[in-house]
Amino acid sequence: MRLKRSVGPLLPARARVGFKLSAVLAIAVPGVFALTAITTLADSSPSPSVSLPGDPAQGATVFAANCTSCHGVSLEGGIGAVLNPIDKLPGVPNSLDPNFLIDVITNGRVPQTGDPKSIPMPAKGGNAKLTDQDMKNLAAYIIQQNQTGNPPLSPGELAKRTILWVSIGIIAMVFVTYLLAQYNMRWIARRAAARRK
Repeated sequence: MRLKRSVGPLLPARARVGFKLSAVLAIAVPGVFALTAITTLADSSPSPSVSLPGDPAQGATVFAANCTSCHGVSLEGGIGAVLNPIDKLPGVPNSLDPNFLIDVITNGRVPQTGDPKSIPMPAKGGNAKLTDQDMKNLAAYIIQQNQTGNPPLSPGELAKRTILWVSIGIIAMVFVTYLLAQYNMRWIARRAAARRK
């Protein structure tokens, strides 16, 4: 009789463990596929691209001849604003907007409250001989330099990485919980068997 009692309770417990494992797999496998699909869609979604208003190669030449004394050889800034990565300005939603850049280069800019620099930008960088096309080329060069190198993550790439790391964390927590539950169930079974003896 004692043998029947000890075997009887073990079968439902094993069946429950098998059911729990099946449930975890039934949720985890489709979840991994869903996360993969979501990250693929996030990665394949087009990131917003800015059309260049001029020729960046010509803009680089104009920049080297006229702008490096204030903005640095590599657009790293100096007495003038940092142009790569471009300084964020208060009240300006997008510092890389071509129209905004062309306006600032053409007409200059008086520092506003909260600006990172306090030196005014002279119109045309102080060189009245620069043409309207030079302004467009400079803006194109600044935009292009901010798109290459080490720009901030696009929204799609940021979403993809966030989903990836959150899903890895969730899967790891589920796995650790499953292992701890298995260990706990074995410990309980051993304690119950010891009490019956």
